[in-house]
Amino acid sequence: METMQIQLNEIIEDFELFDDELAKYEYIVDIGKSLTPLKDDEKSDVYLIQGCTSQVWVIPSLVDGKMNFKADSNTVIVKGLVAILLKIFSNRTSQEILSFNLEELSKLGLAEIVTPTRQNGFTSIVKKIIEYTKGMQND
Repeated sequence: METMQIQLNEIIEDFELFDDELAKYEYIVDIGKSLTPLKDDEKSDVYLIQGCTSQVWVIPSLVDGKMNFKADSNTVIVKGLVAILLKIFSNRTSQEILSFNLEELSKLGLAEIVTPTRQNGFTSIVKKIIEYTKGMQND
């Protein structure tokens, strides 16, 4: 299975295929279309991420010793950002997630693509994924 770093590098390489920020933005929106929408009853305040302008829900689960996440948002760009994070963080052991250097995420270059408010939301989602992982650790 690909490591988190390899998965991140693949996403970065995909971004490098585009010449401008608008094309990258549209690519993020397209990635978001791959997210399976949450059912209405899953969109509970318990899973709502604080610190996001948009509504974002992230639901953790621990399956066979690996953290998995389902997520959804009410805006297309945030769905894309969440989908990117799920590609990197889902189906990982808590040790993998907690030892991952979060500074590596800056290599995505989101500062050039999305607003500072969206960047803050992205950071809030990452923090919540880490918090969930610490709370559900099994190793």
